[in-house]
Amino acid sequence: MASRLVLVIGDLFIPDRAPDIPAKFKKLLAPGKIGQILCLGNLTDKEAYEFLRQIAPDLQIVKGNFDIDAPNLALSKVVTHGSLRIGFTHGHTVIPPGDADSLLITARHMDVDVLLWGGTHKFEAYELEGKFFVNPGSATGAFSTGWFPDGEEPIPSFCLMDVQGDVLVLYVYQLKTDANGVETVGVEKVSFRRNTNQATS
Repeated sequence: MASRLVLVIGDLFIPDRAPDIPAKFKKLLAPGKIGQILCLGNLTDKEAYEFLRQIAPDLQIVKGNFDIDAPNLALSKVVTHGSLRIGFTHGHTVIPPGDADSLLITARHMDVDVLLWGGTHKFEAYELEGKFFVNPGSATGAFSTGWFPDGEEPIPSFCLMDVQGDVLVLYVYQLKTDANGVETVGVEKVSFRRNTNQATS
């Protein structure tokens, strides 16, 4: 049976801002476990692309603002899993960046139940007006300009989605480093169920 798991990943910036996907993440991302990958842009490296293709042959990519060697990538796409329409975009076309109202307008324009976006390098997940919004953060923890308070750095993260019918279960993986430099992978679970009353509006 094919896997229902969908990997949501983006803002890798290899080798420009990060040397590689963290080894602890690579161990988790084994081939055969994931059915589809939605990459939110700024892949920027052929080797990272090949690594993702090994995980799941169904690799969907949208253009990030630094994907200069891939001019033909779409700025946004929509896929369907279960009864949910899932839109994804890098996010650099959302003005102001990461703004909840602007993301809601984008989700309505794309006619989606779930909107995935990148660009901020920071994990977020929330519901707004019956829609679910997810930013997986940066899988490498690549630095970002202007998104973080002084002294705060991006935490490497990615998401896995499991969709059944109108229910999406999101698993968020974050690589945290303690004061002694020891890395651990934390996992959180967030669920979303589409409101069927809003589905017909």
